[in-house]
Amino acid sequence: MELFPNLEFGLFNGWILIAVFFVAYGIMLILFPKDVVARLYDRSGQRKHQVLRRLFGVILVLLWFILVSLTPLKIGDVVFVIGISVYSLGLIGFVTALGNFKNTPVDQPVTSGLYRISRHPQQLAASVSFLGISVAIGSWLAFAFMILGVIGAHNKILAEEEACLEQYGESYKNYMERIPRYFLFF
Repeated sequence: MELFPNLEFGLFNGWILIAVFFVAYGIMLILFPKDVVARLYDRSGQRKHQVLRRLFGVILVLLWFILVSLTPLKIGDVVFVIGISVYSLGLIGFVTALGNFKNTPVDQPVTSGLYRISRHPQQLAASVSFLGISVAIGSWLAFAFMILGVIGAHNKILAEEEACLEQYGESYKNYMERIPRYFLFF
């Protein structure tokens, strides 16, 4: 791993892994009913201050996308094997969490599947996948951008939880007491 990788345009850069992630995501969204997609993108519970704070995370993730897209994968290096393994685990988790979300009735909070171990498995799995990409390109800077972006995205999570409390009331409050926000003890 290096702090700042050599940037270049190339076919075998980190953008390939980003593209695979978003193609899988896009296919799932195409296959989902419209009401599920609308619920997935519902931002009505966000407050203005939460949107402004989240902007910090969005900027860092955008910088991460640019850095990763211009950085060659470290194919053949041990960091690539580790990174692609972490990336794959995250991608599988993300697709599974989306499936869990899709199969839950609209009038109920999602509490089955991966939602039994994390209240936000989609965010967690996407973050794991993107951290895996950072490792696969061998860049500490990309890794740092993603960690800071994840911290910035925490505001989105807080807004989602407020909206779920308003929408589902006591059932979501009980769910929050039983299930950690991210994983195990977080």
